[in-house]
Order: sequence, then structure tokens, then C-alpha cells
Amino acid sequence: MQGALGWVAVAVAVAFVLAWYLSSLASRLDRLHTRVESAKAALDTQLVRRAAACLDAVVVLDPATALLVADVAGEVLAAGERPTVVGAADLGDREEAENALSRAIQIAFAQSPDGGGTAGAVLSAEVLTGLARACERVQLARRFHNDAVAQAQRVRRKRVVRWARLAGTASYPVMFEIDDSIPPGLGR
Repeated sequence: MQGALGWVAVAVAVAFVLAWYLSSLASRLDRLHTRVESAKAALDTQLVRRAAACLDAVVVLDPATALLVADVAGEVLAAGERPTVVGAADLGDREEAENALSRAIQIAFAQSPDGGGTAGAVLSAEVLTGLARACERVQLARRFHNDAVAQAQRVRRKRVVRWARLAGTASYPVMFEIDDSIPPGLGR
């Protein structure tokens, strides 16, 4: 009788430890998903600010280039206003629009545009500094977002997480890959 009681005690202890482990793993995964969502919101904010800074910066460009940059920046702002479902297709559309804006920035600011006069040079310096800062913030926000996604993906790939279905109905986090390099004409 005492041997059977010992086995029951061991089984209860193992079940308790397993339940504690699964609960802590589920809590960690939940925190990681929350971190991904907040990083995604911060990235979205910085992408919108970069597009707005591009619209401000068109005053220092020649008319044809200004039209190109303004058109692409407008498309990015419109894409940012659409409600996003966390699907790979929606993310791909947003990445494509942001890459188009990055290419337009690279083309427009490959060389430092001149402001045309003292007042124009001051305006040009302020606008270009604002755009350079917005581009730097996009780089940082994308890096933070992708780091959070990588950590969540690493935990979600564990067998115990898949077998116990600890992720629940949360969508699988996806990296946001765009060309966020800053052109040399922005002076950074």
C-alpha cells in the first residue's frame, strides 16, 4: 500500500511540475506576442512619419523627382491607413510599398540637393535633417520589431509549444523586411 502511495505522490509532483512549466511557457509566449504587437505599432508609426517627412522634403527637389517621391509617399500613407489583417499577403503589400518609397528616397537623395539661396539652404537643412532622422527611426523600429518576432518564433518552434498548442489562436509573427538604408545625400 505504501509503495502505491509513493508512486501516486511522484505522479502528482510530476504533473504539478509539468503544469507549472507549461503555464510559465504560455505566459512567456503571451508576453512575446504582446511585445511583437507593440513593436509592430511602433514600426507602423515610424513608417508613417518617414512618409510624411518625404512629403515635407519634396520642396528641395526638382519638380519631376518631387512628383515621384510625393506619389510614392502618398501611396505609403494610404497603405498605412488601411486596416491590416496580420496576413502574409497584407504584409507583403505593405513591404512592397515601403520598398518603393525607399527606392524613391535613394533616387531623390543620392546626392545632396541644393536649397537655392540662404533661406532655401536653411529650409533644406532642416527638412533633410528631419528626413534623415525619420529614416534612422525606421531602421531602429524595424530592428526592434524583427528582434521581437525572432524571439517569438524561436519559442513557437519548440515541440512542447506546438504539441500543447500554447500559442492558441495567435497568428504566427512575421518579419518585416524592407530596404531601410539611408542615402548618402541626407548627410548621415
